[in-house]
Amino acid sequence: MTIQSINPTTGETLARYEETPPAAVMDIVAKVHQAFMGWRRVTLAERAHLIRKAAQLLRGNAGEYARLMAQEMGKPVRGGIAETQKCAFCCEFYAENAARFLAPEPVATEAHNSFVTYQPLGVVLAIMPWNFPFWQVFRFAAPSLMAGNAVVLKHASNAPGCALAIEQIFRQAGFPEDLFRTLMIGSGQVDAVIEHPLVRAATLTGSGQAGRAVASKAGAMLKKTVLELGGSDPYLVLEDADLEFAADICPGHGW
Repeated sequence: MTIQSINPTTGETLARYEETPPAAVMDIVAKVHQAFMGWRRVTLAERAHLIRKAAQLLRGNAGEYARLMAQEMGKPVRGGIAETQKCAFCCEFYAENAARFLAPEPVATEAHNSFVTYQPLGVVLAIMPWNFPFWQVFRFAAPSLMAGNAVVLKHASNAPGCALAIEQIFRQAGFPEDLFRTLMIGSGQVDAVIEHPLVRAATLTGSGQAGRAVASKAGAMLKKTVLELGGSDPYLVLEDADLEFAADICPGHGW
């Protein structure tokens, strides 16, 4: 299968990517796991330093990323810039607060010393939608990476350029090369990724149908899931609408 990036405004094919073969996907997952084994020992302070660098890259290249979103899925450039800036804020928020969120919590018991501790899971599969192609990824990736996990991303099939750009952001920020990897795969390979013994959990934002499929497979494999399931409600602009007002409101719809 070929994964294509198509400009929805013009119908122009921007790029074509060959689907990653199953054996290569399994190899990528193994590399991500190896990166995780080192990352889990990195201090929270160093993780925070790198996630702040990712935020700097997002802010510094917001226009470039916004144009990429516009070309791949039609988001107005102004909306893409706002989305990119929101991703930067998300990174900074978790850089600032992760140590507090992950701090051990003492628990009163009959034992000498009892506490709740938060440990990283390992490799997490993220299945993300096209409508907010940067934000949906970063709102998952920033806290996951700060918690010591590693990521394999299966992005929407019409946003492959955004997926690769996000992967590059983390590399440019100084994260280990294989800690965050994009999988150029269709939905037909998702089950095999969930089945991989080194994939510890899965998260999905998408339709109810997709959520049922992922939850069913993850449940069969006794793996944790986080699902955000939505619909496809229409956004209607009627003939007698104030078009300038509608244009101001539409880019932010759903935030």
